[in-house]
Amino acid sequence: MDAVSLTTLLGAAALAGWVDAVVGGGGLLLLPALLVAAPGLPVATALGTNKLAAIFGTSTAAVTYARRTKLDWAVAGPAAGLAVVTAGLGAALAGLVPAKAYRPVVLVVLVSVAVFVLTRPRLGVVASPARRTRGRVVAAVAVAGVGIALYDGLIGPGTGTFLVLAFTALVGADFLHGSAMAKVVNAGTNLGALVVFGVTGHVWWLLGAAMAVCNVAGAMVGARMALRRGAGFVRVVLLVVVLALVARLGYDQWTAVR
Repeated sequence: MDAVSLTTLLGAAALAGWVDAVVGGGGLLLLPALLVAAPGLPVATALGTNKLAAIFGTSTAAVTYARRTKLDWAVAGPAAGLAVVTAGLGAALAGLVPAKAYRPVVLVVLVSVAVFVLTRPRLGVVASPARRTRGRVVAAVAVAGVGIALYDGLIGPGTGTFLVLAFTALVGADFLHGSAMAKVVNAGTNLGALVVFGVTGHVWWLLGAAMAVCNVAGAMVGARMALRRGAGFVRVVLLVVVLALVARLGYDQWTAVR
């Protein structure tokens, strides 16, 4: 890898850390950057190397949020514990699921998410504590710790965004606190997937470590910016990331069927 490619990749890692810390979706930037910078790199190895960088960034963001805002540990804690196991299972199955099998489904889900957020301008701007019933807490833990965590192990990009929306829609968190909870769970998904990718030899450790330093720097800036600017800022970034994910997956789907 030449110096220009490496510098570009490290810059992408820093930007991905910022995006992940605010609302998730940094993999949208970092995975393509990895595949471009290292042509011929197996997808599983790209996913594993990305997880090495991402776990440091999400953990840094989680700690930053935990120090400055109140986390709903009754939801985030059990979901994160489940996520370690479920994401590991997803990573073990990652090579068995072709992109063409999941891309259309994820694309439809993301379009639905964008419409859902756009048509509800107050969603996530202010917390709705009345939504936090016992049943909804159980549902949030299951959706985040099983469904979304499995997706993260299998595929990855957009996981943090899905987590923020799950916590906002299911238990009435505002976008800021939903993002804080998402970082805790995302750290769990990254850990579970990284262990599996590492054991199977799908991690470039030296490159991943260099990317992790930049990812942490971006995550620190992103988390502090989100805390300073509040839920409205997070909502705007969330919409931008969701629309970018739709554009990316839409382009991939279009080129796949040509």
